[in-house]
Amino acid sequence: MNPRLNLDQLRFDPEKGTVVVVAQDAVSGRVLMVANADKEALERTLETGEMHYRSRTRGLWRKGETSGNVQRVVSLAADCDGDTVLARVISAGPACHTGAPSCFDDSLATPSVWSALATIIASRHGELSDNVTASSATQADRREGKSPSYTARLLKDRNLRLKKIGEESGELIVALADGDADRCAEEAADLFYHVAVALEAAGSSLDKVALRLHDRMPPAIT
Repeated sequence: MNPRLNLDQLRFDPEKGTVVVVAQDAVSGRVLMVANADKEALERTLETGEMHYRSRTRGLWRKGETSGNVQRVVSLAADCDGDTVLARVISAGPACHTGAPSCFDDSLATPSVWSALATIIASRHGELSDNVTASSATQADRREGKSPSYTARLLKDRNLRLKKIGEESGELIVALADGDADRCAEEAADLFYHVAVALEAAGSSLDKVALRLHDRMPPAIT
């Protein structure tokens, strides 16, 4: 990964002196916002490692300067025409002034598979955490002869979670030892799923793991 952006190769608008910047969450892949930046803003971004923009009303501004929702740069890349920059960032909070994570209504968008999995598991956990909802749902399920979902069972049973992680780890080790590529992928998927559930139960998530991995990478801006 080469986060260094060659500003001399960008095609700034001849009248406004800016390029379009698309800020994307480096973990989930969600598009956070679109803004403009001139050369000075991008120079400040490269110097500080935090996103800076340019607007007609605010002039040069650092994202999160008042809200605290700064955007830490992971990488910067220009498009093929050189007039748009993709900024992959880790945001300290919501990107939108409304308090929403993104300025776009991306309810129908497809996030990364890890973020999607974490969201589904968190939703199951939220249902279990709501005592009223969980109680009524359990009674209704019993009347209809339904069993709780496998994810719900794992979230409610610590020993089962730990047992399954041990089992799936062993199966992945065997697949790796056999050199079976397809089975390795299958067993790894099973393990990641059970780890994701266990992380949610512990108050963490795959997205938080991704953030830790980003922190262990070399600095994006040097």
